[in-house]
Order: sequence, then C-alpha cells, then structure tokens
Amino acid sequence: SGTDTGGNKKMGRLTLCTTEMETVYDLGAKMIDMLTKEKVTAGDVVTIDKGSGKISKLGRSFSRSRDYDAMGASTKFVRTPEGELQKRKEVVHTVSLHEIDVINSRQQGFLALFAGDTGEIKAEVRDQIDTKVAEWREEGRATLVPGVLFIDEVHMLDMECFSFLNRALESELAPVLVIATNRGVSKIRGTDYASPHGIPLDLLDRLMIVSTSPYSMDETRLILKVRCDEEDVSLADDALEL
Repeated sequence: SGTDTGGNKKMGRLTLCTTEMETVYDLGAKMIDMLTKEKVTAGDVVTIDKGSGKISKLGRSFSRSRDYDAMGASTKFVRTPEGELQKRKEVVHTVSLHEIDVINSRQQGFLALFAGDTGEIKAEVRDQIDTKVAEWREEGRATLVPGVLFIDEVHMLDMECFSFLNRALESELAPVLVIATNRGVSKIRGTDYASPHGIPLDLLDRLMIVSTSPYSMDETRLILKVRCDEEDVSLADDALEL
C-alpha cells in the first residue's frame, strides 16, 4: 500500500512472506514506482535484488489460483517460496579462456567477442591471463572446467602439430584430448618414420587407446527399436531385416 504525504512524498509498506515467515517493509518513492511499473499486486511472487533494488516478477502464487479477477491468459502460477525471506544468491559466469584472451587483447573489450575477427593474441597476454586465472583458483573465485578437443583423422597432422599437442598437454589448463583415426602402421606426415596409427610414439605412450568395431546385426536391431520408441514410430519386425 502507498500514500502521499503532505509534501507529495510517496511512502508505503510492503508485506513479504514465505510459507514460514512474514515481514513488513517501509518503502520509498523509488520502490513504489518500480512496483507499479512491474504491475505487482497482492499474491504475486517476486524477487528483489538488495544491491540494485531491481524487482523481478516470477509469477502468481498457487494460493491465489482462485482469484479469477486477477488472472489473464498469460498468468503463470509458481509455488510460494519457502524458508528465509532474505537469501544469498550466487551468480556464476561461464567463460572460456579464449574469450578472456580476446577481451583483454582488444581495445573494444567485451564487444570484441561480437566482432568475429579476433586477430592474433600475443603470448604476453596469454601468460598474464593464465597467471590471473591461477590467482582466482587459489582464492576460490573461479573453478576450471576442462573442455574437450576432438581431432578426427589425426594421422593427417604433421610432426610440428604433434609436438605442439605434446607440449600443450602438460599445461594445467589443457583440455581433454580425444583423437580418432582408422590407420594402422603408417608414416608420420612429412617424415619417413613409420608409427602405429601415424602418431609419434612419445605422444602415443600418453594416450589411452579405445578400439572400435562394427555393430553386430542384433545390436543394429536394438538401436533401431530404441530409436523408433523415442520417435513414437511403429516398425514391424520384418522391416528390421531390410
């Protein structure tokens, strides 16, 4: 509820409650205007950011589902919040090391991510970012989630590429490396050295080899049956033999 005092200064009170608590807050003119702008009424479920004062309307409480006068075609019902009224909210930002490199290597800063052409990133910038990320991890402000680098037809790489991968895998920031090839013993590209799968032996010793084989007829039938069930498609048994 809001009122105008003699000096045209808006004052009001707001009752916030969960299933376990209820508290009344005094409101100033700014908060009243924001509540009016969001069209907040009794029975709405809202969140209020304590730092910025931003109000977000999540929906209407299920306890008010019978208030037909306050309903519309787009009315969304949500559960009434439980527990404490004030809760600490943790915000997590997920960014890649490449995105941090781009932001710090361009004058546009964050806008450089949308430019498309990132250009060459200097080694000094990468070293500074690696040092900063290490500090964030020690302080508990960041968690490193390794990515996955998949390289198909890896036997097409030359010795320089294999040397780079071998050195890069020693870094704490290295992604999980998954490579695939269908070659047996063959020459490493650009050399006269023969090696299993066309991969240098020093790199091959650091890998776990997972052999693959074609599906059997029974396995193929089972895969088709599972796929048909997911797509809600009827398939006769004799059709699986085609």
